[in-house]
Amino acid sequence: MPSTLVLNADLDVCPALGTWIINNTQLLSGFSLLIAEDVLQELAKRYPLQGLSIVQARAIRQGGDIAMAATILNGEISGLIHFPSPPERHARDVLSEPLVRAALLQDLPIALNPATASALMQGVKRSRRGYLIFNPVSGQGDPEAELAEIRSYLEPQFMLQIWKTRPDRDPAEQAKDLIKEINAFDAEGEGDSIIIASGGDGTVGAVASALQNSNIPLGIIPRGTANAFSVALGIPTGLKAACTNLLLGNLRRVDVALCNNRPMILLAGLGFEAGMVDKASRELKNILGPMAYIFSGARQLVDQQPFHATMQIDGKDYRLDASAITMANAAPATSVMAQGFGEVIPDDGLLEVIVASPKDRISGLSVLSSLAWSAIMSSSANHNNNIACFRTKELQIELDDVQKLVIDGEVLDAKSITLSVNPGALQVVAPIPLKS
Repeated sequence: MPSTLVLNADLDVCPALGTWIINNTQLLSGFSLLIAEDVLQELAKRYPLQGLSIVQARAIRQGGDIAMAATILNGEISGLIHFPSPPERHARDVLSEPLVRAALLQDLPIALNPATASALMQGVKRSRRGYLIFNPVSGQGDPEAELAEIRSYLEPQFMLQIWKTRPDRDPAEQAKDLIKEINAFDAEGEGDSIIIASGGDGTVGAVASALQNSNIPLGIIPRGTANAFSVALGIPTGLKAACTNLLLGNLRRVDVALCNNRPMILLAGLGFEAGMVDKASRELKNILGPMAYIFSGARQLVDQQPFHATMQIDGKDYRLDASAITMANAAPATSVMAQGFGEVIPDDGLLEVIVASPKDRISGLSVLSSLAWSAIMSSSANHNNNIACFRTKELQIELDDVQKLVIDGEVLDAKSITLSVNPGALQVVAPIPLKS
């Protein structure tokens, strides 16, 4: 849902509200406006309200003010603009009215006349706006308690709006809707908006895919099992520390890859990597957390069979047999199969490609230990006959048989793979990397 304002006026001062709306139409177009039915009818008699997103509430005479006050108390409203009749015509104390009292209890911005309404909107216009896409099924904690904690850290500094993910909708589509709202709101170049993804790598990757090539930064509050992208960029995985990172606001541009026409922020893998992720079921991750990948990796090491492939690099074809091919845009040290160079650089415009071709199980253990040591020491792996490592801007792979392919945690079948890099396509709020 977009940011929502309650607009209300006593019926005899509806003309003042209508004039104010017309004078602020462009700015109001970035909001959803909750207006009581009878107030809306009075406004519509004299004022064109086209181009505004209006949600009609119950008429005031039928308790609409009480219903809208309940909406405010539920935390669904960003601010209240309420024009009461002058005191000589309106004997009641406005602070006792349901709308204003509810807004006071929620610490919402309140405007009670055209001048303060304009000041409120100018303040909102210049404020930092955070759009939080929150996945309630991520992680193993209490999502409502985690959301309340996030709000307590961020809302003093951000005008925060919450969008929860839904099973029937891709978070990337939610992010695209938010981009339209942000672009409308920031049309005059005075906005300071950020889209924040809170969930696992699937949620983060979906939101990142929508934000690439935009000027809107991605903030991350990791709440998944592995949180690989966050760890790769040095983003803290604790709620408070992750929110502190957002408040600091350091921006880093990183690459986004394209794998078989799918945006990829982490890595793609054939063979060992794909089998390991495929075996790490949701139930296993709920029980073991990150250890689920180690457990499934051990199982995959026993089951993994070599496959035949033709790899095209810089126009040249290379025929090979492999047990694993990992193609990484960004990856933490725990993604062992990506660690041929000791680290994966997320902003160099290149993919790190590691081809493992162990001849037996003992050789497979040697490959894993070599890559793990490479990650620990942040240095290139021991390049023996079992491992080949290189960096490239693009890559094509043709497989003799259909194989499991994992792209940022999603497993699918593939017989050919095409990868390329879009350098610096994504702005992420992340700590400034230390230079070695």
